[in-house]
Amino acid sequence: MKDGEETMGKQQWSVGVDLGGTSIKMAFIDEAGAMIDKWEIPTNLTDNGRHITSDIARSIEEKLAQKNQTKDQLIGVGMGAPGFINFEDGSIFEAVNIGWKNYPLQEEMEKAIGLPVVVDNDANLAALGEMWKGAGAGAQDLLCITLGTGVGAGVIANGTIVHGIGGMAGEIGHITSIPEGGYLCNCGRTGCLETITSATGIKRLALEQVEQHTDSELYELYKSKKNLTTKDVLDAARNQDAFARGLVDHVCYHLGLALSNVAILLNPQKIVIGGGVSLAGDTLLKPLEQHIKKFTLPGIFKNLEIVKATLGNDAGVIGCAWLINKKLNRL
Repeated sequence: MKDGEETMGKQQWSVGVDLGGTSIKMAFIDEAGAMIDKWEIPTNLTDNGRHITSDIARSIEEKLAQKNQTKDQLIGVGMGAPGFINFEDGSIFEAVNIGWKNYPLQEEMEKAIGLPVVVDNDANLAALGEMWKGAGAGAQDLLCITLGTGVGAGVIANGTIVHGIGGMAGEIGHITSIPEGGYLCNCGRTGCLETITSATGIKRLALEQVEQHTDSELYELYKSKKNLTTKDVLDAARNQDAFARGLVDHVCYHLGLALSNVAILLNPQKIVIGGGVSLAGDTLLKPLEQHIKKFTLPGIFKNLEIVKATLGNDAGVIGCAWLINKKLNRL
């Protein structure tokens, strides 16, 4: 990689590690936020995830060897992890998909790699990545929301992640959208925003209603596949299918209502929309912006930008690099 060759030996790198339940994304990133190299390894869930930190350390050392570098080239490791995190010491209260409970991740990673390590929630780090090098660039007050299988968010105020007393700030997917009679959420409550505006929620809404809309292209797809995907819904809406557009508007109504309330509370400069659902682009963003405008205060909306995330799957590792640089006072 040309950028990596030019950088090699002239400045140190940070390591970004984005830990997921299926795979672990890693990257070497220079001091300006440029990516030197990126790769991933499978997440080893055996023995309740006890081998994960050693797997990460070994992979980093192997990648350094491929580049004829030693650990002296690295300043430290920033890690994003799922679940509830004590950001003071980098321990995990609970990460159900990995098997950790009260796990000292930062301590164990520092033992394995022999470098400074800092840990935060993966959604927070995606927000930091977008703030540093993505759609949030230039903003110190922003909300980055991820619309995927679930709905999560990172909140940044004055350039700093908002954690809350228990590290749970930003759980926007669990704002109650339907007080009575809503769908069951994975958190155990009903009517959460996530049950409507996640990819899972959009698919469920479409499957529940498709047989009532025989004139829709989604009905024809459903007859042939006996199933529908969220992408099917968003593609049909882009094609001006009335049923699909109605579904998207319903989703944007609930999402816009929640985001307008958050905007009134925080007065952010930008709301960055990421995750797989955001790939719909203006098909989603235009009706969403209309609903936010309808529900929020004019003075807040006037200074608010609603933008699509630009870093994709790289947002987390870039945010990790920002975090370790910040911890070591290099930014």
